[in-house]
Amino acid sequence: MEGDDITALIGMIILQICYAGINIISKLAMQSGMNPLVLLTYRQIFGTLAIAPFAFFTERKTRPKITFTVLFQIFVCSLSGATGNQIFFFVGLKYTNPTISSAMANVLPAATFILAVLFRQESVRIKTKSGFAKVIGTIVCVSGAMLLSFYHGHIINLGESKIHWSYVERLIKETTPTNGQGKHVLGSILLLLSSFAWALWFVIQARLSVKFKAPYTSTALLCFMAFFQCGLIAVISEHNIAAWSLKSTIRLIAALYAGVVCSALTFSITSWAIQRKGPLYVSIFSPLLLIIVAILSWALLHQQLHVGTVIGSVLIIIGLYAVLWGKSKEMKVEDHQHNMEKATIEKHNGSHIVEEKDDLELQITNIK
Repeated sequence: MEGDDITALIGMIILQICYAGINIISKLAMQSGMNPLVLLTYRQIFGTLAIAPFAFFTERKTRPKITFTVLFQIFVCSLSGATGNQIFFFVGLKYTNPTISSAMANVLPAATFILAVLFRQESVRIKTKSGFAKVIGTIVCVSGAMLLSFYHGHIINLGESKIHWSYVERLIKETTPTNGQGKHVLGSILLLLSSFAWALWFVIQARLSVKFKAPYTSTALLCFMAFFQCGLIAVISEHNIAAWSLKSTIRLIAALYAGVVCSALTFSITSWAIQRKGPLYVSIFSPLLLIIVAILSWALLHQQLHVGTVIGSVLIIIGLYAVLWGKSKEMKVEDHQHNMEKATIEKHNGSHIVEEKDDLELQITNIK
């Protein structure tokens, strides 16, 4: 394994650990009584402040002109990729648990495929192996998500964790359980909607990135717009000024972590990895998040694992890899066709130059 491969591997592991942290820390903050909409509002403003310097110093010389059309597209991206996606995610996390939220995140490739077909950015091509794999993978992913939503099953006995974090144990005891079956189903559906909102952002962002090649600037503007959107919704739903206080240590940590780590740091790592290894390389590490979160939830939060959660998660991961395999196969075919067309054009241009050279030599000979 080369040095660049090792660096990319370490980067992907760090990325999944960062995402695992937001699942655990956000859940603790909400168990302490923090409104998820308030947490989300703080995330957007801290994310804006963290990523704005990168945008200014790295893209000030290469940044394209920011037109009204670009601003409108970023506004739509903020509605789907930040506001819609994260509201569904945080409220869904409040009613479920970190393991289910991280499992639902793996539905993203299937959701992206469905929306890309609807927006005619992709074709189904079910008669090909790649197209068939993407369709079957999508069905399996959604089936796993439905199983997670509506079926618990027996508890899997993993034994008792030896880690005793007194603050968390006291917080869990003081918290009144709100996760009945109805809340669990609602939370799972919201998490599923979060994946589709995120997928919609991918579809819109794909068009935006062609016209406006300044990812840090667009992300900073996206977070800034989302701050006002989330803030407006949060103010309407939460009138109590005390709910906005960050005096509680866990609330301050959650707000800073969500904004600085999960908006600025993770974006930087993801952009770096995509540039060197491509988007598929980044996607295949998604199931690692589920494993990390499941272990941390058991060890730190003393959460129980159910049969339905395990089976649903396995189905989602199988579907995820089926979609990714199909997409990888399709990209190889497209690259091969592109190279063949390029070679044909070069060959045609080369033969045309030879013909022109022969004609020129013939003209010179006739003149002589």
